[in-house]
Amino acid sequence: MVLAANKHEGRAGESGWLDAFALGFGEPVALSAEHGEGMSELYAEIVAAMPHEDAPEEEDVTDENRPIKLAIIGRPNAGKSTLVNALIGEDRLLVGPEAGITRDAISIDWKWNGKKIRLVDTAGMRRKAKVQGRLEQMSVADTLRAIRFAEVCVLVMDQNEAFEKQDLTIADLVVREGRALIYVLAKWDQAKDGPARFKELRERCEDALPQTKGAPIVRTSAQAGRGLRELMEAVTEVYSDWNARVKTPDLNRWLQHVIAKHPPPAVDGKRIKPRYITQIKSRPPTFVLISSRATKMPESYKRYLTNGIRDAFNLGGMPIRLTVKQNRNPFSTEES
Repeated sequence: MVLAANKHEGRAGESGWLDAFALGFGEPVALSAEHGEGMSELYAEIVAAMPHEDAPEEEDVTDENRPIKLAIIGRPNAGKSTLVNALIGEDRLLVGPEAGITRDAISIDWKWNGKKIRLVDTAGMRRKAKVQGRLEQMSVADTLRAIRFAEVCVLVMDQNEAFEKQDLTIADLVVREGRALIYVLAKWDQAKDGPARFKELRERCEDALPQTKGAPIVRTSAQAGRGLRELMEAVTEVYSDWNARVKTPDLNRWLQHVIAKHPPPAVDGKRIKPRYITQIKSRPPTFVLISSRATKMPESYKRYLTNGIRDAFNLGGMPIRLTVKQNRNPFSTEES
């Protein structure tokens, strides 16, 4: 614990600094964040308090030993904390029948089959209109931050109420943030006519969120310990896909095939001619397509190409990014 007494400027700051001794955490560090005073003293105290023998080493993004950042998200009382306890094999997190027990994003370092995992259990996210009170607002903000810093997000849903509007809103947020997504149907041991119910839920998901088509849907029962291995296998698989890179020659062979099969529509009587495609980054997979009349390409055709990439290169459920840019040939007479 490092105690900092902020706003330590002027005579009033001195008295506040003296009052801070009464908290029992030793001598407080006097600082003024607004004026930049006391920063070096604060830094020295933080470094002195750190357990140096456990200090983490800097790791490259491509390091195989880097932990997978896994966020467990969903609506309140969906079974998120129960699932985390079942995965790590300990009653680490407080659970109960009441909604809203978890208030902060709780991080747990763990290993599965030798692979480092950084689990983050989050507070439940209700519809914005139902979020009440400052504490719940802060909990939701903490969950949103956990999603942004995650690499894989597991959306936990009670199988009795799965894929309701709020579940779809959370899933859409994960996709827009560019994170890999896995759906979990919790409490599956209570499902009646399991195969029919699973088929119904999968169809509901694909109809409501076609951009997540192919995302794994795992059936679990944390109380019975079922589906946990399947979940973690799905986590490692989608994490690999999220980091995937597709070779440029393979992409362009695919592009020629899909253009021949379904060419872009003519706009204003003139054809749009895709020329070349390449992947510029992963995490998530991001592609650039060079084309004539790039700004005229319909959104429907971009979705066709995005879904084609997902299907052709086994990137099911990945939040694929596709940018169409204008052909830069200086001798071309085609319109932009």
